[in-house]
Amino acid sequence: MSLAASLCVCSAALAEVSEVRVARQYGIAYLQLMFMEHHKLIEKQARAAGLPELKASWVQLTDGVAVNDALLSGNLDFAGGGTGAFVTLWGRTRGTLDVKAVGALCAMPMLLNTRNPNVKSVRDFTDKDRIALPGVKVSPQATTLQLAAAQAFGDANWARLDALTVNMAHPVGMQALLSGQAEITAHLTAPPYQYQELEKPGIRTVFNSYDVWGGPQTIIVVWATSKFRDANPRVAAAFSAALEEATAMINRDKRAAAELYLQISRDKDSVDAIHIMLLNPQVEYSMVPKNLMKFVDFKHKIGAIKVKPDSWKDLFFSNVHNLPGS
Repeated sequence: MSLAASLCVCSAALAEVSEVRVARQYGIAYLQLMFMEHHKLIEKQARAAGLPELKASWVQLTDGVAVNDALLSGNLDFAGGGTGAFVTLWGRTRGTLDVKAVGALCAMPMLLNTRNPNVKSVRDFTDKDRIALPGVKVSPQATTLQLAAAQAFGDANWARLDALTVNMAHPVGMQALLSGQAEITAHLTAPPYQYQELEKPGIRTVFNSYDVWGGPQTIIVVWATSKFRDANPRVAAAFSAALEEATAMINRDKRAAAELYLQISRDKDSVDAIHIMLLNPQVEYSMVPKNLMKFVDFKHKIGAIKVKPDSWKDLFFSNVHNLPGS
């Protein structure tokens, strides 16, 4: 083989993708990804890593099921979504694509709000109620409702309320609940939607997810396949560095973060209202996975995943193994 041919083969072996495709969903839980898109942080970190031509493209999807479908079909490289969809795909792809998380995005409470005055606890829901949430049976909202049902009705009845759930993206679920005309009488969602709902008279909270899980818990992570990461190590490192930079930017200036969120989301809330949400001590932006193993243990207990990881590190790539996760 000639020297030129050898160099060509070597270059091809070292080549990485020129475009990285990322998905996020709705709400302030995805602020880091919004920062990464707006400030072109992936491109910035890629240039520093010797990849000056890397382009990041972004798509917004409605739930974790759609995100996983896009990843499995090869139309996506990094998926931002709820822990439920992530853990499910981690279990399904062990030994094949080996999906793992790049890092956590945030820990924040999820509220189950209702307009039905007769519902004081999950025990009070009847067949006439419908509970909107994203990712029926899969999402962190759906899993939290299942645990709440197990706590209220006994472990064997963890799926008792599943029949009442309706799959809706956060903004659509909020509109349905507030309209008072749809069949939706409750909504299990996330910030900012849950707080916007509570501004309307007659809407109140049935439970806070932190009470169900016994403390703060990561609800959103970013994941990718080991196949993609192994083939594109510098791209993966640039993404991780961009995520770390975005997290620091948010924590450094929460008001600026609120302003950027409204600019991108076009939400009708005020900067002051979003800023207050971000200052809530229960809302934490961090790449550290928090209280995730309790979530995974429950998913394994109900058969949603067949293999139980020994540690949270089994679920994550090594770039975050130095963090104090749980």
